[in-house]
Amino acid sequence: MLQAAEGLPINIGLFGKGHASATEPLAEQIRAGAVGLKVHEDWGATTSSIDMSLRVADEYDVQVAIHTDTLNECGFVEDTIKAIDGRVIHTFHTEGAGGGHAPDIIKIAGLPNVLPASTNPTLPYTRNTIEEHLDMLMVCHHLNPDIPEDVAFADSRIRAETIAAEDVLQDLGIFSMTSSDSQAMGRVGEVVIRTWQVADAMKRQRGVLKDASGASHGAPNGLGAESDNFRIKRYISKYTINPRSRREWQTPSAPWKWESSPTSSSGIRPSSV
Repeated sequence: MLQAAEGLPINIGLFGKGHASATEPLAEQIRAGAVGLKVHEDWGATTSSIDMSLRVADEYDVQVAIHTDTLNECGFVEDTIKAIDGRVIHTFHTEGAGGGHAPDIIKIAGLPNVLPASTNPTLPYTRNTIEEHLDMLMVCHHLNPDIPEDVAFADSRIRAETIAAEDVLQDLGIFSMTSSDSQAMGRVGEVVIRTWQVADAMKRQRGVLKDASGASHGAPNGLGAESDNFRIKRYISKYTINPRSRREWQTPSAPWKWESSPTSSSGIRPSSV
């Protein structure tokens, strides 16, 4: 894979497969050039795999990303949290429509050691989101609409309540990144536009975004409405400094603390994003 990407004029990092009951098979992938490890439910997001991947990440100073166990076959969200054990980890599609402990994977975003992201197909929440995702999930996972168990699985993963909440959690900064996955949940060309569609929807629904002190940023724009600079900083950070710094934040010695971070290279304090 590294050889195949050698001629491309962009930086590409490949994740290794974070599935083993010992550290050495995982460490071999890092030494071979993988930039991190990905734990995915399709290969078994077991507590052992999570623990071993994070041990290797601490040793080699790389990151771990996770797509947790939708069917809760290997444990529930509490078991995953216990296996993570306070170590820093990045969670894909933390809302859960892209996969993850049903129905409550979203609670993991409240942990200080978790770096949560959204994959963009669920952003923003619209009248067509649920219907589209049910069909998309059935096709992507080769499910049969005539089999009740397949339909029940799809219904457990596509939840209007948590998808609708995702926009607000992005606006509050609890979800700190927007991204793209692959296949059904991957629309890499739409990351930026969907990020700003969420910002627009949230401004219409929630008004000008104020910081933690209750202050709005920016003078009146001359048309009688306040500038929304705090929201602009928050949303542009979701696909720039936050994903870029995700690797830097994941250190074995000091799990990321929003409030203690310095000003970023772009002049925006991460505490404001």
